Amino acid sequence: MQLPLVLKCKEMGIESHCFAWADGAVCDGYADYFYPISIIEKEQILEKCKEIGIDAIASIASDLAVTTVNYVADKMGLIANPVEYTDITTNKYKMRQALSFDGVPCPLFMVVEDGEIPDISDMTFPLIVKPTDRSGSRGVKKILTVEELSNAIDRAAKESFKNEVIIEEYIEGREISVESISFDGQHHILQITDKVTTGAPYFVELEHHQPSNLPDAVKERVKTIVQKALDALHIRNGASHSELKITPGCDIKIIEIGARMGGDFIGSDLVRLSTGYDFIKGVVEVALGNFNEPELTEQKFSGVYFLSKETEHLQRYIDSWKDYPQIVRGQRTDTELHEIHESADRSGYFIYQSNHKFICN
Repeated sequence: MQLPLVLKCKEMGIESHCFAWADGAVCDGYADYFYPISIIEKEQILEKCKEIGIDAIASIASDLAVTTVNYVADKMGLIANPVEYTDITTNKYKMRQALSFDGVPCPLFMVVEDGEIPDISDMTFPLIVKPTDRSGSRGVKKILTVEELSNAIDRAAKESFKNEVIIEEYIEGREISVESISFDGQHHILQITDKVTTGAPYFVELEHHQPSNLPDAVKERVKTIVQKALDALHIRNGASHSELKITPGCDIKIIEIGARMGGDFIGSDLVRLSTGYDFIKGVVEVALGNFNEPELTEQKFSGVYFLSKETEHLQRYIDSWKDYPQIVRGQRTDTELHEIHESADRSGYFIYQSNHKFICN
C-alpha cells in the first residue's frame, strides 16, 4: 500500500528513500534508494535521514509508520503530527480516552490489563474484542456471551504487538469512513465512503464505495463530528481515515481514526477516482510544506470489491476485468479462495469508476 507514494514522488520529480524489511519489500526497485530497515526502527531511520538530509518524511497506509514519521519529523524540524500525541493515534485504548475526554461520541470501552479477565458487568452484550495496536481486522471478534470472552482476549492479544486488548460495546448500524487531509490544523473533508463487511464475528471489509449515499443532513453531522475528533486527537498534518457507525436511530459514533490514508485502495485510488483530487500528491505537499487547498473537480462513483470464498461470484469480473469499461484494474492475488477472518485472507480485487455505483450480482 506504500508503493503509490513512491510512484507519486517519481512522477513529481522528488527523490525517494524507502525503509522496509528486505523480505517482500514491494517498493525495492521503485524507490530511488532502498534501506532494509524495519519501519519500527525509528532511531536507525533517524540517523540515516540525517545522513541523507531529507526535506520531508511521510507514510500513507501504515499505523506502524506513524510513530517513526512523527519521531523523525520532530527531531529534524520537519512537518508531521505532534510527537507527544503519537500514542493517541496509534493505540485504540488511548484514542478512546482522548475522544471521550473531549466529548466525541464513541462506544463504551475498557482495556484488558496483564491478560486478566475484566469485570464487564457494566457493559452490554454483544461486545467487540480487538488488539489496541493493529489494523486490517486482525484479532477482531464479536462475542455474545461472557463464556466467549477469554478466548477472544487470547486471540486479540496474540495479534497485538504490545499484548494489549480493548473491549468495547458493539454498535449496531451502518459503517462508513471519512477521508480527510489536514495542514497546520485545518481539516479538509475529501470524501465519505460506504463500507460492506463480512459482519459478525470478524467484520472484514469486502467492499468500499464512494460517495456515500447518506442523506446530506447526516453527512454534515458526520463531518462536524470528524472535525471535532481530529482536533481531539491532535491530528494537524497529513491524511486521516476516520471509521464511524450510524445506528438505526441515527446516532453517530466514532469507531477509530488513523492518522494516515485509508487502506484497501480508499486513499490511494478511490478518492482520486470519485473527486478528481490527487490525495497522494496532497500528502507529499503537506510534508514539504507547500500545501494547496483541495479542489474536488469530479463527481464520479468509485469503489473496490474484494474476492474471497464468500464472494466467489467476483471471479469472473477479476479474470476478465478489461472487458468491463467501468473497471479500472483487477488482480488475483491468491490462486485459492479462503474464508475470511482478516484482510490478509482476501484473494483478489477490482477497482471501478463509473457514473453510477457498480453493482455485482
